[in-house]
Amino acid sequence: MSEKHHVYLVPGFFGFTNLGELLYFGHAYEFLRRDLERRGVDAEVVTVVSHPTASIRQRTADLLKAVNETASGDNGPIHLVGHSTGGLDARLFVSPGAQVSEALELEPFARRVRTVVTVSAPHAGTPLATFFLGLFGQQLLKLLSLFTMYVLRFGRLPLSVVFRFGHLMARADNQLGWKATLLDQIFDQLLGDFSTERRDAVAKFLWDVGRDTSLIPQLTPEGIDLFNGGTHDRPGVRYGSVVTQSRPPSLRTRLAAGMDPYAQLTHTIYAFVYGQTQRMPLTQLPLHTPAQTAALVQAYGAMPGPTACDGIVPTRSQVYGRVLTAVRADHLDAIGHFDQPAHQPPHVDWLISGSGFRRPQFEALWKTIGDFLMEEEPRR
Repeated sequence: MSEKHHVYLVPGFFGFTNLGELLYFGHAYEFLRRDLERRGVDAEVVTVVSHPTASIRQRTADLLKAVNETASGDNGPIHLVGHSTGGLDARLFVSPGAQVSEALELEPFARRVRTVVTVSAPHAGTPLATFFLGLFGQQLLKLLSLFTMYVLRFGRLPLSVVFRFGHLMARADNQLGWKATLLDQIFDQLLGDFSTERRDAVAKFLWDVGRDTSLIPQLTPEGIDLFNGGTHDRPGVRYGSVVTQSRPPSLRTRLAAGMDPYAQLTHTIYAFVYGQTQRMPLTQLPLHTPAQTAALVQAYGAMPGPTACDGIVPTRSQVYGRVLTAVRADHLDAIGHFDQPAHQPPHVDWLISGSGFRRPQFEALWKTIGDFLMEEEPRR
């Protein structure tokens, strides 16, 4: 009888797996579960509930809790797939000697991990985290969190919110115009459209985001240097990475977004965060192995430059272990948040980048992940 595989999907920055129908990994979970089933693999796929912006250590403790609750009944192999910051949580989980929880012992589970896959993860940090450290960045973060949840629930923002937020973004460069009354109006209007139960859950989530933001300084290029210095690969674990690079904002991408006011607003947000992410210090760019470099050149036609990114994380910051695939996609495309409403269930894109990423690329990406998870594993 074959072993049961335990696959954990670890969310990234402000991952909201605990908000009912607002599914962070919805499409990725369903595709990977069915793909493993088609392969004849006895596998349980679990989405992890993490504190949204708590420290990497706290989020890794959340991962340990999920593993303890679902994998204690057998000795089957464990696989970790982390998107964005979730990839860092996965690396710390398997790092020899890591201590993340006083209540649970990590090592018995860490020894069972076979693979770690990171998707668009900031292994060398991201300059966007530096921006979010400021007051303006913190306010924008909370709005973007709420926008994300709203769009995934209702499909798009109300036009009145679009125009109000557009006014704020127009003043973003000099950080003026952030009046508390206007922000309160936007929050109240968006929260008011949820049911009472869901509104309370979303409000609690946003409160958690504001209460504990210790993750943010850890994700700066300077902060992640400390993480990398104390986090080590575990012998016997296979590490692989999925790398994303999106098009720089331009007239072409703006026209591709269409004339819809909502699309134009979200593209403006994309252009703004892309500009912040481009500011990666040259001294913080990691060196790559010949195999990693070859994979990037084959995928993109040339080595990505120092300003290349997916809108949230620099492209060259995402490389770790074997490059499983490198695609043209923005930061959320890879987990299924792109524009394809005709698919059932629909794919909803809240950050319109003009990447052109669609369902065929999504399926190919996650099939590649499945191939890596089951590599050298016997089939039933």
